[in-house]
Amino acid sequence: MRLALVHDYLSQDGGAEHVLRVMQEIWPEAPTFVLFYDAGRANPAFRDKSIKSSFLHRVPLARFRYQWFLPLMPKAIEALDLGDYDIIISSSSSFAKGIITRASALHISYCHTPTRYLWGDTYNYIEELPHNRLVKAIVPLFLTNLRLWDRLAAERPQKMIANSRAVQERIKKYYNRESDVIYPPVFVDQFYISPKQENFFLAGGRLVGYKRFDLIVQAFNKLKMPLKIFGIGPKFDELRRLSSPNIEFLGRISDEVKKELCSKCLAFIHPQEEDFGLTAVEAMSSGRPVIAWPRGGALETVIPGKTGIFLDEQSWEELAGQIINFKPENFDPAQIREHARAFDAGRFKNELGEYVEKSWQEFTKGTNYEHAANIRTFNLSKHSLP
Repeated sequence: MRLALVHDYLSQDGGAEHVLRVMQEIWPEAPTFVLFYDAGRANPAFRDKSIKSSFLHRVPLARFRYQWFLPLMPKAIEALDLGDYDIIISSSSSFAKGIITRASALHISYCHTPTRYLWGDTYNYIEELPHNRLVKAIVPLFLTNLRLWDRLAAERPQKMIANSRAVQERIKKYYNRESDVIYPPVFVDQFYISPKQENFFLAGGRLVGYKRFDLIVQAFNKLKMPLKIFGIGPKFDELRRLSSPNIEFLGRISDEVKKELCSKCLAFIHPQEEDFGLTAVEAMSSGRPVIAWPRGGALETVIPGKTGIFLDEQSWEELAGQIINFKPENFDPAQIREHARAFDAGRFKNELGEYVEKSWQEFTKGTNYEHAANIRTFNLSKHSLP
């Protein structure tokens, strides 16, 4: 039995890439197929892995201006040759679920979310395109066709896993498919509780529009309280330009620095709707409470009054008010950390490993597998496949 992993592309370091790294730990011999791989911007942990890229990897601009090449991505993902593999696990936020597999292979898709810029966040996506009028005018012309392809591509996996109940609901809405929930992995034991907190709040992640860092900046511009923001993204320069001196932008940081920041902050600020919200759970792994917008994954990870507090509305005024009234002494760090253990990486490895094994057993037991294998043999012996 040969197993392969498929990921959209490796040119950033976010939650989906964190999940892929843990999948590679479960199946260390499995190669990883991607649309393209930018070793300079991806996590260094991928450099010693077997990464196989599509023809887009040979187009240098595709790694830096991938929006220009969206119309080619369905073709590129379908052109990846996975014919030698019995089990394919795709880690998908967009294109990876659309791979073409042989009839006798099992495809399980771990869906981080239905493609955001096609279904729920199109307007913000277009707004955040590079400042090029031609690109902003042309890209929307392709989105309808990409939406049709995406809907059909979602039918290809035999099994689909959602990373939260919120994503499970979106999969049902946009793809009309049932899915199972396996929460993403958090390395809880790598984080720690600091004996003393320092006087700053913390936020971080990819600096993109939907994560609402603009609300955080507006609130702390008014409050003049210390705030540290880690991460990079298309909104980095704009947010830093709009920020007052009490807000410190740290850019890309190491895992060790992130652990220290999470353990010493007063609270982690999380005013966006996330699919799951990995950084919020990492903060809780350090025993720190989260101030969150009660939508998406936060409803499944944050317990108000116990591991954090919820905003009543998604506005900088509400966020500022909650911070002014926030009392860190009302929260028990040990209790918060214990709650985070429900999302530990060990649990993820066990659940996903057992899920794949059970799915493979069910797949191979049925007559469908034997029938598919016979069809494949017939096609190979009598016809040339496209």
